[in-house]
Amino acid sequence: MSGTIPTDFESMRLRDLFRHFWDDMRAGLKALPGWERGFHIFWLLGPFILLIERSPADLWLTVLALAFVVQAILRRDGAWLRLFWVRAGFAFWAVCLLSALLSAYPLYSLGEAFIWIRFPLFAMATAFWLAKDRRLFYAMLISTAIGLVVMCGILTAEILIEGQKGGRLSWPYGDLVPGNYVAKVGLPAFTIMVALAVSVNGRIAAASGLVALITMVISVMTGERINFLIRACGGMLAGLLWRPKWRRYLGLVIVEVLAVVIVFSALPDVASRYTDNFIRGATQLEQSAHLKTLNGGWQIGKDIEPFGIGVGVYRLQAAEMLSDIPNARPDNHPHNYYLQMLAETGIIGLVFGVIFLSAIVWFCFRASLRYKENVVVVTAWVIPFGLFWPITTAGNFFGQWNNIFMWSAVALALAAATMQKHKGRDKT
Repeated sequence: MSGTIPTDFESMRLRDLFRHFWDDMRAGLKALPGWERGFHIFWLLGPFILLIERSPADLWLTVLALAFVVQAILRRDGAWLRLFWVRAGFAFWAVCLLSALLSAYPLYSLGEAFIWIRFPLFAMATAFWLAKDRRLFYAMLISTAIGLVVMCGILTAEILIEGQKGGRLSWPYGDLVPGNYVAKVGLPAFTIMVALAVSVNGRIAAASGLVALITMVISVMTGERINFLIRACGGMLAGLLWRPKWRRYLGLVIVEVLAVVIVFSALPDVASRYTDNFIRGATQLEQSAHLKTLNGGWQIGKDIEPFGIGVGVYRLQAAEMLSDIPNARPDNHPHNYYLQMLAETGIIGLVFGVIFLSAIVWFCFRASLRYKENVVVVTAWVIPFGLFWPITTAGNFFGQWNNIFMWSAVALALAAATMQKHKGRDKT
């Protein structure tokens, strides 16, 4: 099995490097049994399926998660269950199920809690089955990078044809969520691009830096501030981790900052959304719908039973429970993972949830210390670290769309950390 990058990749033409990956992918697929080959091809198409809509994307993720469970049972393969992050995930799920059973809406909540496990199961499927062959893992990274470029092309067309809508973009979904794709689905490819742009020479560095810059500008234009924060901080951190050339790193940061400044100068409404509006929303409780929503989660969570009100029940009970509390705004969820876990699964669920998410970050970080030659592994921990960092967790932790985007990225980070020991020439 190859699954390595040519030693002279820095001087290679992009066409030749892509041909190398293409040949590796074909060889990896050919080595699989026929029934597995179909599932792996389906998996590799994921970044493009995620461009369609949430139902096809959820179907993609769910089918692969269930297929993993079935093949693990048929093969009697339970070695993956020994890993701490896997056990922590199932332990947290058990607490969620218990919380649902004790809630005021047990059937509804149990359904929400039961199906949530498909997201961690997809990450397990990627790490222990679908990306087990490094040739296919690298092929998925390439597929993700292409999907990111396609999304940026779609959003550029929206900007030119329709323009922003209230400072936001909505293509291709019709919802104001494309920044989720750019920031989360594209995060594994983006962090690697930044690391390569500031560490290697030649065409690969130039192409990586250019694409990273374009995606940052598009991220600004989506108007999704938290997702932009994830990308900006994740990219700067990734650039520091793998043999950075400090002048190159400083130059890339300056160029990206200048690009954002130019966008702000040309589009004052966009600038206001990221500056004045953002600061008011983060500091003035009486005027901030976001802070009031966070406060609603805290008000429900701080006095609730040890197992909370039940997974998914927040949307049903928040209005009633917060009706007499000032500066507390009800919503479908509190817009923070940890406040949501506290409110819906109680202090016990919060503890188990923090252990689970921390175990994922630690698993990836520990791998980065062991395999320092591989840029993919070294930067992988940035993905769960950025997505699970408290102030960036604004989505619905138990919801559909946010989790599809998020776990597709976390799955690749876990797959990178799970890869076998790399050969000396396997630098990337």
